[in-house]
Amino acid sequence: MHALRFAMIGLVGVMFVLTGCSIDDSALKVGMQAPSLKTKTLADVNGDFSRITTYRYPDKRMYQVSLDDALQEEKTIVLEFATPGHCTVCDKQLQMLKALLAKYENDVIFLHMDQYENPQAFKAFGVIGDPWTYVIDGSKTVRYKQAGRMLYGELDMIISSVLKQQAQTVSSAEAG
Repeated sequence: MHALRFAMIGLVGVMFVLTGCSIDDSALKVGMQAPSLKTKTLADVNGDFSRITTYRYPDKRMYQVSLDDALQEEKTIVLEFATPGHCTVCDKQLQMLKALLAKYENDVIFLHMDQYENPQAFKAFGVIGDPWTYVIDGSKTVRYKQAGRMLYGELDMIISSVLKQQAQTVSSAEAG
C-alpha cells in the first residue's frame, strides 16, 4: 500500500516536471475576476514578432489586443501563457490554439503571453512555468484554468460551454 502511494506521488511530480508547470498556489482561482493589465500588442512593438513572442509561427490575431482592452470587450477570452522558445509543449499548445482561433475568431479573443515579453501577466496570474490556459467569460470571470498541454477537443468543449453559458446569461438579462 505504501509503495503504491509513493509511486503515485512520484508520478504526479514527474507530470509537473514534464509539463514545466508547478503546483498552483496563486490567489487567482476559477470564479474570480481576471486582473486587468496592459500587455504588449503587435502595434506596441511596431509589428516585430520577435519583440512579443518566441513562437516561430505566430498568428497576428493573438497579439492585436492588450488584456485590459480585451476584458472591456465583454467577450470570452482564451489566455495562453506559453514560452515556446524553451518549451516544446508550449509550441504544440500554440499550434492547437491557432486551429481553435480559426473556428472561434468572431466570438472569442485569443491572447498569447510569452514569459519573456509579458512577465507582468505571468506575475498577475500567479503563473509559474508554462503552458497555462485560462478561459475568461465576458463578465471578466475566470471560468477555467489548466496547467500543461490540452487537446483540441478538450478546449473546444470548454470554449463552447462558456459561450453557451454567456449566451444564456445575455438572454436572461434581455428577458428580465
